[in-house]
Amino acid sequence: MKAAPFAYRSVSSVTEALDALAADPEAKVLAGGQSLVPMLAMRLARPTALIDVNHVDELTGLRRDGAWVQVGALVRQRDLERSAEVAAIPAAAMALPYVGHRELRNRGTVGGSLAHADPAAELPAVAVTLGAVLVARGAGGQREIPARDFFTGPLQTALRPGELLTAVRFPAARPGDSFAFEEVARRHGDFAICGVMAAVHRENHQVTSATVGLFGVGDRPVAVNVTEAVTAGTDAADIGRQVADGLSPSGDFHASASYRRRLAAALTGRCLDRALTEKTLTEKKSP
Repeated sequence: MKAAPFAYRSVSSVTEALDALAADPEAKVLAGGQSLVPMLAMRLARPTALIDVNHVDELTGLRRDGAWVQVGALVRQRDLERSAEVAAIPAAAMALPYVGHRELRNRGTVGGSLAHADPAAELPAVAVTLGAVLVARGAGGQREIPARDFFTGPLQTALRPGELLTAVRFPAARPGDSFAFEEVARRHGDFAICGVMAAVHRENHQVTSATVGLFGVGDRPVAVNVTEAVTAGTDAADIGRQVADGLSPSGDFHASASYRRRLAAALTGRCLDRALTEKTLTEKKSP
C-alpha cells in the first residue's frame, strides 16, 4: 500500500514547529520516521500533514548536566549509543543495542521512540525504570512530565494537542548503582515479547532501592518497586514470580498471556539476581 495524501512542511525551529502543529491539529511530527513511515504506508496513520523537524538544531543537544543527562528529542539512537555521555546512563547503554537493527538506530530518534510509546519498546522502559523526565513545549510554554506519567496506553502519551517533545532527562548513574537488562524476541531486532530491566542502589553495601521495569507485558511499560522484598531477603526468583503475578499481559500471535507472564517471572528473577550480585559502579572503578 501507499500512504494517503498529506501535506509536507519542513521547519527549522521549535517555534515554527509549534505554529505548524497549532495550525493543523491533524498533523504529525516527522523525525526519524522509523515507526511513522511504515504506519503511513499501511494507512494505519492518515495525518493531514507531516511537520519535518530534522533541521531543528534545538532538538539535537546531548549533554551531561549535573545529576542528569539531557538528550534532545532529535538525537539519533545510534548517536546516543556511541556517545561518551551514555556511560552515565548504563541502563540505556545496555538497552540500545536491542532497539531494532543498527541501520534503524542510525535514523531512529530517542524522542521518536518515546513519543511513539510502543509498549514493547526498550527506551520507554528505560525511562520509566530510571525515573526519567520528559520535556515538552506547547502554546502554554514548557513543562516536565515524569516518565511514569507520560505513557498512558498503547501508542498513547500525556502530550497535549499541539505539544512537541523536545528532550528527555535521564538521571545519571550514581556510585552504588548496578543494572541488568534482558529481553526475549523471536529475532534480534524484533519488538520484545517480554523485556526486563533491574536497577539497584546500595549505600555502604546495603541495598537502599531496587526497581524492576518491564515491557511487552501490558499496554505500557511498568516499574515495580521491589526494595522491601529485596531487603527482607526474599529470593530473586520468588520476587520475579510475585512481580509476574501482578501483571495482566495480553496474548497475541507472538505469545500467549501465560507465556508472557512466565517470561516476566524468569527474566525478573535473573535480572534482579544479576544486578544484586554484580559489582556496583563504585566497585568497578576501584583498582
